[in-house]
Amino acid sequence: MCVKTNPDLRLMRVKDRVPVLEAVPFKVGDLEKNALEAALQLRDAAGGGRIVAVAVAQGDRKIRETMKEALAIGADEAVIVADPALDETDQAGVALVLARALEQSGPFDLVLFGEGSTDGYSGQVPSRVAELLDLPELGYARALEVSGAGPDGAGAVLRAQRSMGDTLETLEAALPAVATVVSEINEPRIPTLMSIMKAGKKPVAELTLADLSLDAAALAPLRAIKSNLAEEQLRKRVLFDGEPAAQAEALINALVAEGVLGR
Repeated sequence: MCVKTNPDLRLMRVKDRVPVLEAVPFKVGDLEKNALEAALQLRDAAGGGRIVAVAVAQGDRKIRETMKEALAIGADEAVIVADPALDETDQAGVALVLARALEQSGPFDLVLFGEGSTDGYSGQVPSRVAELLDLPELGYARALEVSGAGPDGAGAVLRAQRSMGDTLETLEAALPAVATVVSEINEPRIPTLMSIMKAGKKPVAELTLADLSLDAAALAPLRAIKSNLAEEQLRKRVLFDGEPAAQAEALINALVAEGVLGR
C-alpha cells in the first residue's frame, strides 16, 4: 500500500492567508490509515500475506519517523524513496516513482490508496499509478473483499462496493489491481504499546532515484501552483443592541439577508 505523511491540520494555523507549518508535526494521513486498515482486514481474511508500506519523501515531512506509525499499526515492512529532486515534483512525478518502487518491491496482488491526501487532495496519484502499471483501478471503495483464489492465489478477484449517491455500485477486477478507499470503509485500529515497540525492528528499505533507474529530469513538474492562499474572509463588524430577544431577532434577520438562513 502507498502512504503519504501529512501535517496535523488540527495544529496548523493560518497567517496572512498562508498556512504556517513551522513546528506542526507530520503523521500518516487519515485516509492512508483507512487503506492500511483495509489491507490488514484483507490479510486476516486470507489467513496471511505481506503488507509493504511505500512512501515518497518530499521536503521535511519526517517521513522516516512517521513511517514507524504505519509499521506499528500493522505493516510488515516499509519502502521509502528519498531524493532532493522529489521536493519539487508534482503528482505525475510521485506516481512514476511509486510505480517504479512497487515494481521493484513486488510481486504484489493489490495496491491500496486512500481516496486522496488530507493536504493536497488531488486524487490523481492512484489513477496515474494504475495507468503506469497497466492495472485496473477500483475507486472510492466503501467495502472490499477478495474471492475465488486458488491454493496459489491464482484466479483471485477483488470486489469493491462504492456509493453512487442514492445507489450502491459493486465492481470486480482480477488481481493484481489498484484500489482507493473512502473514510467510511472502516475505523483504523490504534497501535498497542507492544506493536509500537516492535515497529522499530521491522525492515525499512531506503531507495534513491538511481535505484529506480530514474533521474531528476523525469520528475520535472508538469504544472505549477500559482497561488495557495486561504479564502479571504472579511468581518462584517455588525453589532446588535437592545434586549436579548431583540438582538436574536436582528441576528436572524441579518443571517437571512446574507443567505445563510432561509425563511
